Amino acid sequence: MWIDTHCHLDAQEFAGEEGEIAARAQQQGVSWIVIPAVERANFAAVAALAHRLPNCAYALGIHPMVVPRAQDADLLALRTAIEAALPDPRLVAIGEIGLDFFVPYLREVPMRDKQEYFYSEQLKLARDFDLPVLLHVRRSQDMILKHLRRIKVCGGIAHAFNGSAQQANAFIGLGLKLGFGGAMTFPRALQIRRLASDLPADAVVLETDAPDMPPAWLHPARNSPEQLPGIGETMAALRGISTDSLARLTAQNALDVLPRLARIS
Repeated sequence: MWIDTHCHLDAQEFAGEEGEIAARAQQQGVSWIVIPAVERANFAAVAALAHRLPNCAYALGIHPMVVPRAQDADLLALRTAIEAALPDPRLVAIGEIGLDFFVPYLREVPMRDKQEYFYSEQLKLARDFDLPVLLHVRRSQDMILKHLRRIKVCGGIAHAFNGSAQQANAFIGLGLKLGFGGAMTFPRALQIRRLASDLPADAVVLETDAPDMPPAWLHPARNSPEQLPGIGETMAALRGISTDSLARLTAQNALDVLPRLARIS
């Protein structure tokens, strides 16, 4: 089976088509789609969508690109939402959380400081509730790692990983898996493809980040979770193994790092 560990199926781009898209993905062998929240306004929406569709689970968190308009009350609302959802087996992680230092105004003070505050507070929630994290890591690998070393969580996934081999090994050493998606399918993405090929077999998971991050054959059109098997074929070729073996490997890695998902699989 395939597991899409990161897909924004609740995005406006999919409005009205979510059921059809999830069904097509399931027909392609995508057994699970994990839908991360990005802000307080869609906590309920991702949970409802995950319950409406048989192959979906969800995570709750505040995305770093939403942090500029977020308030402390949103962190309190997140804690309340997590507490309420803990009995729900389809809640599998805290996410999408992290740091974004690619967008210029987000890396400038005071927005950089606000990002770090929201990230660290959400790591504390993950620690307190013993939930893994889905991390947004864009040009922020070292700072993400700094906070992870300070606030110990039970694991997680560095989504759309694009760091160095040394940084990859640091994440792995902290119990995280590394997410690979459409970017890996572009022949000129040499660093990502090298990592996808060389990292330990138990360290990699697959994702689409749909509707974003379309694979090479789809770019620049809307991405979709039904593209995951094709993305997996690329990783299988890079690693020199069969597509079936890669599917089993990455699915098991996803279940290992998202134990609540394993319980309902």
